[in-house]
Amino acid sequence: MSAAEVGRPALELRGVLQQLLPVHRAQWGMDDSFAARLAWQRLLSDAGWAAPAWPQAYGGKGLDAVDRVECDREIAESGALPMAGALGLQNVGPALIMFGDADQQCSLARILHGDEIWVQGFSEPGAGSDLAGLRTRADLRGDTFVVNGQKVWTTAGMEATHMLLLARTDPNAPKHRGISAILVDLDTPGVERRPLRQITGEYGFAEFFFTDVEIPRTGLLGPLHGGWAVTTKTLGYERTGVINFAARLEREVRELAQTLEVRDAVLRDQLTQRWIEARLTGLMGARALARLRDGESPGAEQSIIKFAWSQATSRLGETVLDVSGHAGILASSPAARRFVATRSSTIAAGTTEIMRNLLAERVLGLPRDPG
Repeated sequence: MSAAEVGRPALELRGVLQQLLPVHRAQWGMDDSFAARLAWQRLLSDAGWAAPAWPQAYGGKGLDAVDRVECDREIAESGALPMAGALGLQNVGPALIMFGDADQQCSLARILHGDEIWVQGFSEPGAGSDLAGLRTRADLRGDTFVVNGQKVWTTAGMEATHMLLLARTDPNAPKHRGISAILVDLDTPGVERRPLRQITGEYGFAEFFFTDVEIPRTGLLGPLHGGWAVTTKTLGYERTGVINFAARLEREVRELAQTLEVRDAVLRDQLTQRWIEARLTGLMGARALARLRDGESPGAEQSIIKFAWSQATSRLGETVLDVSGHAGILASSPAARRFVATRSSTIAAGTTEIMRNLLAERVLGLPRDPG
């Protein structure tokens, strides 16, 4: 975007990025490791730009929906790395601001600077897309929760220091009403983590095992048995974070078209369609973010956004492979790696199949899936 098309916060951020990116790249080059992403987050944090959407009282800029969208696009257009503590910045931090007490909110400054890396303990074997079906138990005994269970597909789990854990605290309540959100220090005795190898050969996820893990009641975030409200708000902010992802997809499409000078009309049409899909996904995220900022609860559009992002990401992986031609079929090629990596987008944060069911039943009012 030109300077005339963006607001003052986005212009300020553009200047910050122009100053900081050369500093970071002089040390890290094109390294995209966790250490490189953590170093980038700390540079932004020191400049006051790690979480511009947070209220100023908590270290943010207090940006409104329009300014946040513009700033997300500036970051994506710059080619900057994603930050190491993205889940803490985008999901857990807003949850602590909305539901946390003063002691719990002490973590916010450490989240900003990357001294605490927070993850979400949501998915479980047999309860991935259906969060309400989780079976991890947190039995309240006096002033202590005793946690037993397993979490899986935890993003950045091997680097994490803390977790926002969903656990069942009332096994007799309806499944959406007997869940609590609990803050867990992952150095607590009884917590075990193991890396999960992905199809690309990387280890970006982990699984966690909890065996008689004792968590003080002060770790409860929000009301007891009220974790579903915390969850829906958290996921609402997670899916509006798709604005940044969508802008990155747009940038990737443009760079792909420019680099390869695609002359084939069919491939040009494919690239054009991928850009449109990415753009529409970003616009839906912007609209949902505006509704959250106005105090409205996340609605059906959250599932639509997730579905659209999954489709746009996986289809772009296919198009990259098509555009790369014969070289793309080599297992070691960037196109092949990109293609297999995008398969995860149809699973993460709710499988495409589950999203289709949610949209059919809750938006279109179709009969429930008998399965």
